[in-house]
Amino acid sequence: MWGARLYLSSVVKRARYAGQIGLLRRPRFSSLPELELQYLQCTCCWRSRVALASFETLNTSLTTSSSSSKPCQEDGSRPLDASYTPEQRDAILQLLNTASASELAGVKLLRGRKAHNVVEHRRKNGPFKTLECVMKVPLLKHKSAVVIFNSIVNPKKKEWKERGPQVKFILPEVERSWLENASSIVSIICGVQKIAWAHVDHGMTVLDWRQQKCPSFLKGTYMASAYLHDVSSVVSRLPAADFYLIEKPSLSVHNKPLFPIMAHLRAVEAMLFALLEPRISPTENNIPPRVLNMVRTAVGRHFGLMVGESRTSGAQTVQQLMTESATQKLPRINIPQELLLKYRDHFQMSSRTDGEELSDALLQAVAFYELLSGDSC
Repeated sequence: MWGARLYLSSVVKRARYAGQIGLLRRPRFSSLPELELQYLQCTCCWRSRVALASFETLNTSLTTSSSSSKPCQEDGSRPLDASYTPEQRDAILQLLNTASASELAGVKLLRGRKAHNVVEHRRKNGPFKTLECVMKVPLLKHKSAVVIFNSIVNPKKKEWKERGPQVKFILPEVERSWLENASSIVSIICGVQKIAWAHVDHGMTVLDWRQQKCPSFLKGTYMASAYLHDVSSVVSRLPAADFYLIEKPSLSVHNKPLFPIMAHLRAVEAMLFALLEPRISPTENNIPPRVLNMVRTAVGRHFGLMVGESRTSGAQTVQQLMTESATQKLPRINIPQELLLKYRDHFQMSSRTDGEELSDALLQAVAFYELLSGDSC
């Protein structure tokens, strides 16, 4: 009886406060903290803030919000053609209908595959008649189309301060113009048992891709003559190119267990530099060096292979590049069919050790061109 009376008394007190402050009212005698009102944000915009207090409040707010306004549809509510003057619209269409893929690559957000998609869509369907027609091009959405149109209407000069006149992922730092004029590069990776290389031209086509075992590596006391024999054998097989990119290892000198491997990599790296560019005279300002280092961690970050300060295997990424090369018209990199057949099984989990240097050599070449052009894929 006493328990029932206490329960009824509490019900009466709750009813007395009902409707005054609502569900978020702090009880007069309670140890619970005051609840803060949270919000649900629309992922398309920040115009709609829905108070999250209870299921009833949420449902009511959503119903009111959906009936009064539709913020997610507002971005596409106004036609693109109505957002520009007739003169601006004609200038945009003139460029999109006449420019080549290389010329379109100079427009913001039109680098790489998007520029090729514009040319390909134009070839199949004829010139663009309205700005809305541009939305039919693959990989182009409303927001990116607005950025592209604004970039065409208000072109900006190259801001070297943002991108820098020097390339930060290459050592020693050189002027960007030297690298942009290269017709082909050879990407070289030094392993503990083999050396791999990939010869790739400026059109992102693989011209040569192979590796060679070096039996003298990490044997005995690092005999210089034995190392020189293996490295010279590799250099004699390397194709001619404008630049030779040698991976800059990221092993720390403070990691004592890995010190023998670091010493091995440094020795092979030094021999490659000496054999590929034996010029002793000081480098002139107008003549770029022929052999360069490419930072390993920069390649890892470009492909999302970094875990903390360590880089994981890129074999799966290379498998994806090979699949795109065989199935897509405009792949990220073009790999000849004979190389696809030759290396299709080298990047499986069971045989990953056979293809680790091969995959790193290809990824380094792809990252070089994409980082140079500022295209992030």
